[in-house]
Amino acid sequence: MEQYHVTGMSCAACSARVEKAVSAVPGVQSCAVSLLTNSMGVEGTASEEEIIQAVKNAGYGASKKGSARVKKSLNTDEDFLKDTETPKLKKRLMQSVIFLFVLMYFSMGHMMWKFPAPAAFDNLVFLAVFEMLLCIVIMIINAKFYQNGFKSLIQGAPNMDTLVALGSGASFGYSLVELFLMILAQGNGDSTTVMKFGMNLYFESAAMIPTLITVGKMLESMAKGRTTDALKGLLKLSPKTAVLYRDGQEQEVAVEEVQPGDIFVVKPGESIPVDGIVIYGSSSVDESMLTGESIPVDKKEGSAVSGATINKFGYIRCRATRVGEDTTLAQIIKTVSDAAATKAPLARTADKVSAIFVPSVIVVSLLTLAGWLFAGKDFGFAVARAISVLVISCPCALGLATPVAVMVGSGVGAKNGILFKTAASLEATGRANIVVLDKTGTVTEGKPRVTDMIPFGMTETELLTLAAALESKSEHPLAKAVTQRAGTMDLPEITEFLVLPGNGISGKLKDDVLLGGNDRFIAQKCDIPAKAEAEINTLSKQGKTPMLFAKNGALIGVIAVADTIKPDSESAVSELKEMGIKVMMLTGDQENTAREIGRQAGVDRVIAGVLPEEKAQHISALKEQGRTVMVGDGINDAPALTVADTGIAIGAGADVAVEAADIVVMKNRLSDVSAAVRISRATIRNIHQNLFWAFLYNAICIPLAIGLFSVEMKPAYGAAAMALSSFCVCMNALRLNLVQIHDKTHQKNIQSEEKTMTKTVKIEGMMCEHCEARVKKALEAIDGVENAAPNHNTHSAQITLSKDVPEETLKAAIEAQDYKFLGIQ
Repeated sequence: MEQYHVTGMSCAACSARVEKAVSAVPGVQSCAVSLLTNSMGVEGTASEEEIIQAVKNAGYGASKKGSARVKKSLNTDEDFLKDTETPKLKKRLMQSVIFLFVLMYFSMGHMMWKFPAPAAFDNLVFLAVFEMLLCIVIMIINAKFYQNGFKSLIQGAPNMDTLVALGSGASFGYSLVELFLMILAQGNGDSTTVMKFGMNLYFESAAMIPTLITVGKMLESMAKGRTTDALKGLLKLSPKTAVLYRDGQEQEVAVEEVQPGDIFVVKPGESIPVDGIVIYGSSSVDESMLTGESIPVDKKEGSAVSGATINKFGYIRCRATRVGEDTTLAQIIKTVSDAAATKAPLARTADKVSAIFVPSVIVVSLLTLAGWLFAGKDFGFAVARAISVLVISCPCALGLATPVAVMVGSGVGAKNGILFKTAASLEATGRANIVVLDKTGTVTEGKPRVTDMIPFGMTETELLTLAAALESKSEHPLAKAVTQRAGTMDLPEITEFLVLPGNGISGKLKDDVLLGGNDRFIAQKCDIPAKAEAEINTLSKQGKTPMLFAKNGALIGVIAVADTIKPDSESAVSELKEMGIKVMMLTGDQENTAREIGRQAGVDRVIAGVLPEEKAQHISALKEQGRTVMVGDGINDAPALTVADTGIAIGAGADVAVEAADIVVMKNRLSDVSAAVRISRATIRNIHQNLFWAFLYNAICIPLAIGLFSVEMKPAYGAAAMALSSFCVCMNALRLNLVQIHDKTHQKNIQSEEKTMTKTVKIEGMMCEHCEARVKKALEAIDGVENAAPNHNTHSAQITLSKDVPEETLKAAIEAQDYKFLGIQ
């Protein structure tokens, strides 16, 4: 999607006209114009020049958002989002109010309430001329309404400014005619006629209409500015400088000068300037501004870091990997901006109404004038009613109803690490009936470990050696569990490695053919003894995944791998079910294993034994039962994410640009899926409220302005009502910032989860399982160590801490068992 800035739009009718004009350009597949951000997103093959010319022909200005600008700096984006309109409107309003106060003092205060004034103002003609001059000054101050309004009318595309210009202009023109008649009557000595016309002047209305509309515009501009606060907040996170490490010297440069491959230094308390990889040192990094995670994340050599995050403790050097528009922060900002530039399906109805709204109001105003004259009312009464119709009608409330809610809703998501790529995805998520979850990495931690090894005809070590050698060529998470268990063992080289259809792999070790895979795959290649089948069933019922290995057509062993469910999976599934959503789990794992994980998570249905290419077929079938959301890692599940009504990529971390997903969840928490649904539903509810208010406002106010129900509404009152309508819509949208996206139970789970930290302790001297048991017992005896998992193959122990434990305490406990403490990673 190509993004453009659009200038000159003042209401929903303007954006509808621009959208219609650009959509008519050959090669344009879709066009969405956002009045809120004055931006336009265009998809298709049409050239930039053709699109800009179409906008100009429609009476507006356009320029492309250049990527070179973004690459140079994010500061220009911040300047673009800076509220420059409100100060201008404030200045205009102050000038208008000063002159309007003088006008009202003499026209209303002196005439009606006998406020003191020079004797000359007792002359009605002098007073009328004075009012006219002040009115002209106020109209000049607010000339933009008249320039834009009449220009749009001449081009055949009337907008809100047209209504204001016609209403104010008609009041002024009518009063000007009456002033001439007063002058003639005074020349003829007809004081009765002078008094009659002097009491029916509308100069104050002609001046008050643009002034009150400016009040509304200013309030609307302030409220609209607050809807982009989330985006502005993200932009402010971007560091302005970086410290490069060159030839052993540190050199501070502008962040725009950092190039991929440069080495940069980050000291404690400083912001990381760009995305990179740690090459020296270790530290903890606060990533809460990007992911919402409140607990700092440990970083060591080889760890990835993201720009705009804060280095909390250690001194680190990093190699820049992504700079400018490619950083995680820039991608988040782009995602939120793109969402604001798209349209939700709900907005289409409002757009259709807005496109014909202003012409319809002009017709109703003329009919009101003719109707009252036909009914026998005097011309002054009929003109007042017609003007009231013009100035009270508000297309802006209709046009803003959806985009302000979308902007605030997507901003709330972004602050919590939930990125909605389009307005349509923001709306569709809340309408979901079915949520389908991938198992590994979504419901479970995605960090499986070996729990059992059952060899046939060889030792455990021989089985592990062959299995690890074969799996070392695979990228599957289960393969990594096997290779991690092997640790630093010397593994033979495998040749002719292949990934085979049906969840299997093969390779050659010299003249021997090795196979690995699930029971269904291995059963096609060799016989599985009854004893092995019994073991497989037992392991599966325990929620473990059996991996079978064969050599030259004979089964040589089973290695079981277990993956625990995430701490928040059960509560997240429960939340989704409480929302009336059916939750399913889709996995390629063995039936018994999948059912056990599904039981622990509490899902409604488990679909197991599904090949990667079959997942999309299952999603297509489920879509026939209702709107379906697919949740996966965005890589292995890409086809299923694409086919689903809404695809959510969970645990994306720095990779926020997952192409297949409609929504990207940066954190690896399943509970953020239910949070996304809550944000979506709250946004939909807010849009409905805004649209209801906008339609109700016009449905009630236009008949009142016409003069029905025995109400004689003055034009100035109509202008005041119009001024407040858009402001109310914007303020209602801002209430989305108060939405609680997680329930209280989940908040407690988060707090308890965030109290725990995982660290890896390097230990020398462990030789067997007995050594592991001694180290485990010693570490778990320390206050603050919740769990310890030593592994003699990797010469390390994974420890889970509920609070900070001094390194010296850990070292003392390990060395008390006669093992050497090598440090903490």
